[in-house]
Amino acid sequence: MPPKTPSPRRRTRRGGTALAAVLAALCAASCAAPGRAPQRTPAPPSAAAGAHAVPRGFTLVASGDVLPHTSIIARAHEDADGDGYDFRPMLAGVRPVVSEADLAICHMETVYGAPGEYSGYPDFKSPPQVAAALTATGYDSCSTASNHTLDDGADGIARTLGALDRAGVEHAGSGRTAQEGRGPALLRAGGAKVAQLAYTYGTNGYRLPEGRPWAVNLIDRRRIVEDARAARRAGADVVVVSLHWGTEWQDAPDARQVRLGRQLTASRAHGRPDVDLILGTHAHVPQAYEKVNGTWIVYGMGDQIAGEMFNPEGAQDDRGNMGTLGRFTFAPPARAGERWRVTKAEFLPQWFDLDSGRVVDVVRAVADGADLETVRDRIRRVVLSRGAAQDGLVMAERS
Repeated sequence: MPPKTPSPRRRTRRGGTALAAVLAALCAASCAAPGRAPQRTPAPPSAAAGAHAVPRGFTLVASGDVLPHTSIIARAHEDADGDGYDFRPMLAGVRPVVSEADLAICHMETVYGAPGEYSGYPDFKSPPQVAAALTATGYDSCSTASNHTLDDGADGIARTLGALDRAGVEHAGSGRTAQEGRGPALLRAGGAKVAQLAYTYGTNGYRLPEGRPWAVNLIDRRRIVEDARAARRAGADVVVVSLHWGTEWQDAPDARQVRLGRQLTASRAHGRPDVDLILGTHAHVPQAYEKVNGTWIVYGMGDQIAGEMFNPEGAQDDRGNMGTLGRFTFAPPARAGERWRVTKAEFLPQWFDLDSGRVVDVVRAVADGADLETVRDRIRRVVLSRGAAQDGLVMAERS
C-alpha cells in the first residue's frame, strides 16, 4: 500500500467546561472535516431507516522522543543544502508505517527556538521545521509535555505550539492558555473519537511561568483520572495517555512507573476503564510493553531522533539511538457503552543511524541485508521482558 498523502488536520481542542461542547462538535463535523476522513461501514440495504452504521476499527501507531541535539540540527541544515533546515529525510524510513496508520502519535520532547537561536543539550531550542517533517511523515498528534518543555519558558511553548498548528499537527500536554493546557488533543480515527492526554514527571527544575500553572501538565494520578473521565463523559471512545516518566537509561520500568501504570489501568467508571492505552517516553532506551488490567502500557518507546547519546557513566551508548514504534489495532465494541478493544498489538524496532542521520526500520533493513540483527534482538528482548508475548504482542515482520 503506498503511503497516504498528509493533509490538513482539524483544530478541535479545548479544556475545562468547554470539553463536552467541543467533542460534540467534533462528532457532528467529522464526516465533512478535512484530513484522514473516517470510513464508515455502510449499513446493509435491509437496515431500517435511521439505523446506525457499524463504526470502523482503526490502527494507532506511536513513537518515542524526538530530541534534536546540535548534531541533528546540523544534519537538518545539511539536508536543506544549507538553506534552512529539513528534517524530513531523517524520518523517511518510517514514513510508510506511520502514514498508513489511521492515527499516528509522536513525542516532541523539545521546544522550538527563535530564528538563529537554536541549541541542543542541556537547554534544547529546536528549529520549527521539525513540525513540517512530522506532518510529512504522517503524524497526526504529538505529546509536548516533557522535562524540556520549559527550556525557553512560555515563549518556547508558544513558538512550539504555533508551529505545530501551522503544520497541522495536534498536540497535548502544554498550553498557551488554561483551556489549551488542560484540554486533550481531540482526534478521529476510523469510526472512533480519540482523546489524547499528556503529562510529564517534571521540568528539570524550571518553575512554571508566573500566573500560568497550566503551561505544562505534571503527572498527578488524580488529575489524570479526572481528565480521562471528563473526556469519556464528553464522548471520547478511546482515551490515550502519554506519560513522560521513568528513569533514564534503565531498561526496566521503575517502581513508580509500575505503580502508576497499575493504578491508571485499574481505574474504572460505570464499568468501563478510564484509560485505554498508555504511551511512555523519557528513558532514552526501549522499555517493556505490558498488558496490565486488560490495558496495554508501553513503559518507554526509546528515542526516535537523537544525536550521540552518553549514559550516566559518560560512555557513548548505542541504546540511546534505539526505539520502537507501537502499533495497536482497535475494534469497536460489540455493544454500545463498552470499551473499544485492542485486537492486535505489535512493535516495530527502529534505529537512528548516526552516520547517515536517518531513522531505520530495523526489520525491513535486516530483511534487505543490513547487519542490524543485534539491534533487533536486543530491542525484542527488552520489549518482551515482562511477558507481553503471552498476551499477544508480536514483532511486526514487515511494516
